[in-house]
Amino acid sequence: MTFEEGAGHPLTRRLALGAGLGGLAAAALPSGAGAQGNWPSRPVTVVVGFPPGGQTDFAARIVQPGLGAALGQTIVIENRGGAGGNIGTEAVLRARPDGYTLLAGNSSPIAINPHTFPSMTINPLELIPIGLTLQSSLILCVHPSVPATNVAELTAWIKAQRNGVNYGTPAAGSLSHCAMELFRERIGRPEMESVPYRGSGPAIQDFIAGRFSLMFDGASVMAPYLKAGQLRGILVTGANRSPAFPDIPTATEQGLQDFTFTAWIGLFAPKGTPAEIVQKIYAAQNTALQDPTMRERITSQGDEPGSGTMEEFAAMVRRDHARWGEVVKANNITAT
Repeated sequence: MTFEEGAGHPLTRRLALGAGLGGLAAAALPSGAGAQGNWPSRPVTVVVGFPPGGQTDFAARIVQPGLGAALGQTIVIENRGGAGGNIGTEAVLRARPDGYTLLAGNSSPIAINPHTFPSMTINPLELIPIGLTLQSSLILCVHPSVPATNVAELTAWIKAQRNGVNYGTPAAGSLSHCAMELFRERIGRPEMESVPYRGSGPAIQDFIAGRFSLMFDGASVMAPYLKAGQLRGILVTGANRSPAFPDIPTATEQGLQDFTFTAWIGLFAPKGTPAEIVQKIYAAQNTALQDPTMRERITSQGDEPGSGTMEEFAAMVRRDHARWGEVVKANNITAT
């Protein structure tokens, strides 16, 4: 996803594993263990590896008040954008593992970038997955000029284009890019060309203008344009239809096999963060996510509030890392 990211994101206007995945036992080994009893005794920083206004920034800021209240401390959001989320991710990887620096990470920098950045020197899988903040189905949308309302019609139309079809992506090597290449695999690899952008905002503006024909992005990103009739939804990638768009069928309903996935955002801690602190953060986020007003804000955008255990979140990260690695390799996808 990604379904990132930048000032053009519509939510801006609406808002005014290595050791980590191997289990939390390793996290119990003690860096700063003597200070655990009174943690947190000062503000906690949550790093967002993207500019303000994108989906990851939205997720971090929507849980910020509840997380702070549950922990009894101020939560500071620090945007450190660049390199597809790698700069912010690296900052947290190298931070002191004392619970005062966390990452709001999404599926692209954690699960996809290790495969698409050939010169990447960091390993995001060394981070400890704490808990899922929210997840979102991707929606495959087409420009209204495309004469298709479902997968079968779209497939036939794509294959009938003598010069192939262009599709947009918010960034080269993003989740949206990988999702479209996986879709191309599933429909027989017709001729399709990626048109990469720097963020969802500029990509969607060109999409609406008809400069390319189709694009995947998060449900909450596509929501305003679908509701305005500027784009048409073909499928959602989640296991179930989106409550915000119940008329758009899932990929499975339309016969696409092994095409169920979501974009996710969650909290991560540096390797070595004590297990007691990790557990406190997990419990605090769960408490924050039970707030009815917060849940309504998340679901109204087409997203789903996070749930599940730390172990389930870690398994999700591992699964997506393996899955998207196979797609990247099979389709020679790079972030450059």
